[in-house]
Amino acid sequence: MIEMVIEQRRRDLGGGLAVGRVLPFMRRRMVGPFIFFDHMGPMDLAPGIDRTVDVRPHPHIGLSTVTYLFAGEIMHRDSLGYAQPVRPKQVNWMTAGSGITHSERFERARAEGDHVHGIQAWVALPEGMEETSPSFSHHSGGDLPQWNDAGVTGHLIAGTAYGLTAGAKTDSPLFYAHLDVAPGATAEIPGGYKERALYIATGAVEADGERHEAGRLLVLGAGASHVRAVDAATIMVLGGEPVGERFLYWNFVSSSKDRLAQAATDWKAGRMKLPDADDAEFIPLPDDPAPPAPAMS
Repeated sequence: MIEMVIEQRRRDLGGGLAVGRVLPFMRRRMVGPFIFFDHMGPMDLAPGIDRTVDVRPHPHIGLSTVTYLFAGEIMHRDSLGYAQPVRPKQVNWMTAGSGITHSERFERARAEGDHVHGIQAWVALPEGMEETSPSFSHHSGGDLPQWNDAGVTGHLIAGTAYGLTAGAKTDSPLFYAHLDVAPGATAEIPGGYKERALYIATGAVEADGERHEAGRLLVLGAGASHVRAVDAATIMVLGGEPVGERFLYWNFVSSSKDRLAQAATDWKAGRMKLPDADDAEFIPLPDDPAPPAPAMS
């Protein structure tokens, strides 16, 4: 049932912003088109926090960012002119394509304090779509179909699963869902996709007769069909069809190393437009970012 267990690696992104990095992992770079998976928090941010906790404007190409919160608020601004907070059980879906820049700031926390907890994932764009025009969409309510059955409360974030389809436009076959599972309840894991995984955000589950705690990604085999909550658990189920080999370089994803090098050069030379409403600062290209690494599911 379980092909691999990946433990999150805690990272401090600066200013007290702590994340658990799950994907990419040395021995498993992708699950379906999912190429990046960060667990933000949970963290308490006090009123008046320093702006160093914010994620300043930075660039992306070749991917879609998917921001989903369990608690708190993050303010998004991008070079297309969108300014949109994301709150619990909502999705900010940003497709970078040929290139976009954006910032993510904790403005509500700065004004009144906040408890922030959520997930940011990146979905690699399929061949033929990597250079698509950038776009942004926000989704809530009926765009994220909900259900409640036998101790499982679910929200479909993206794609098609459980006989439902979420509102965000996706560019390759995938699914992504948030499940809250009561102690002792059994949650179904969607089938019909070549690659699938389950991430435990809180609580604990039992799979293959073993207990797995929060902070683990379980990469699932073809026969996996369900998981049981030992304690009350919040889990994310995700997967889809592979899109082929991809390389990562800082915030860029591409099937071409040359394209990554061009994106880095463009950013360093100031050729990528900053958000109009947030153009006073930006994150510079690291002096020595890691060389492009292959990411192949």
